[in-house]
Amino acid sequence: MAVHNNRGESKGSATLPAVVPFDLSHLTRQSWELGKSTVQDDQTVVLSRWTHQHEQWRLSAFKVTSETAIICIQTPVGRERFYGAIQSELQSAVQKLEMNPSWQQVT
Repeated sequence: MAVHNNRGESKGSATLPAVVPFDLSHLTRQSWELGKSTVQDDQTVVLSRWTHQHEQWRLSAFKVTSETAIICIQTPVGRERFYGAIQSELQSAVQKLEMNPSWQQVT
């Protein structure tokens, strides 16, 4: 019997909120405590910050190591969600943010 593994159906798989215009194949959800302490570390570099024009979502991308990135999503009510990602996948995905008229980069 063939086994089909659809995105989002396997236990433990992480997905970004639907408002984010990209998907990453290697994404892990992190606890708030781990994500917050990681992005506040002196060695962490901010890659980019984005805001959604209509729904008040915010997205920040951080370089943690040469291969690892952290994505912080802030919901309209102010809750933060943190995700671990592969740096090269995130770089490609950010292009979709740049092309999406609902998202603007914050300088």
